[in-house]
Amino acid sequence: MRTFYSAESVTEGHPDKLCDLIADNVLDACLTGDPASRVACEVMATRGHIIVAGEITTEANPDVFNIARDVLHSVGYDPKSFQIDCYLHPQSPDIAGAVEVPADSPEDDEAIGAGDQGVVIGYACNETPELMPMPVVIAHRLTSLLTLARMTDAVHGIGPDGKAMVVVEYEDDKPLRVDQILLSVQHEAGVHIEDIQADIFAQVILPALKGMPTDDRMEVILNPSGSFVVGGPEADTGLTGRKLMVDAYGPFVSQGGGALSGKDPTKIDRTAAYMARYIAKNIVAANIADRCRVALTYAIGMAKPMAVTVDTFQTCFRCDDEYLAAAVRHVFDLTPAGMIETLHLQQPIYARTAVGGHFGREDFPWEQVDKSSLLMRALS
Repeated sequence: MRTFYSAESVTEGHPDKLCDLIADNVLDACLTGDPASRVACEVMATRGHIIVAGEITTEANPDVFNIARDVLHSVGYDPKSFQIDCYLHPQSPDIAGAVEVPADSPEDDEAIGAGDQGVVIGYACNETPELMPMPVVIAHRLTSLLTLARMTDAVHGIGPDGKAMVVVEYEDDKPLRVDQILLSVQHEAGVHIEDIQADIFAQVILPALKGMPTDDRMEVILNPSGSFVVGGPEADTGLTGRKLMVDAYGPFVSQGGGALSGKDPTKIDRTAAYMARYIAKNIVAANIADRCRVALTYAIGMAKPMAVTVDTFQTCFRCDDEYLAAAVRHVFDLTPAGMIETLHLQQPIYARTAVGGHFGREDFPWEQVDKSSLLMRALS
């Protein structure tokens, strides 16, 4: 049976990603000065305004205004064009108490409770070397290369804002060919997409498709709306955490939890999502399954997950999914403290996650496959 699956990505100059970048840079600044910082940073960007708000409890002293200005400049916007407002206050004592004194581990001084309730999803598949869905990989390649082309002037006259969408044809749940590519590219006034089309093909599209299955039927659509001069916060209001599917796995699995950016490691939405990906990737890397979805369920103030479920979409022939879930509990420490320690999540690594997807990039600790042999032993 043949079907089509799609995924999208956006550049760092997209207004939503601009907000994610600012939020995660604030988080990194807090963790640099105080690894025990509690951060929930939200950002809104609109024409002429950047608003930073949220709850931060830290011994550090992050310079939020200069952090926002530096991000604006690095992305390609003029910081002088924006008024920056900051509305931050300490974390709620009720939440702080639930995190510091987990209800189900009162005897463990090192334990911490989940900072919120939630169900998070991790996913991996063997479609690509990254163990990610092929459309997701290609979409992120396109926006990364589009940003690089702007920064190096390899494609002259393009702006910070941009979007990509990729449609891949599948047969029997296996990628068959890239069917369509859609790129929306911000450009300077006086530049027409026809004038830079050849450069976009050479510098962005062809490199992004390296190693991917293509043929002459592939359709490429550039700037379907026509002129794209006004972009970024001037054109659309941006918010932290609005690109959930871009950040994760596209439409391939259900979305779990909330936004990732701007949250410290005690926030289950973020930390457990990374752990769920870590688990799923190790399962696929061990050839236990071709595809794997891991769901972890937490309650605020509780250290241990309420539920751990594994779905291998009937691609695991070694054991039932329930048995695999039991092995996951045995191999992985799924408490907040355990996940933070395993994945080194108190390090200031988060600004790099804000653009290009949180998964499928080998430089992050949750992308390692060092538990594959332990899982195999647990199953035997």
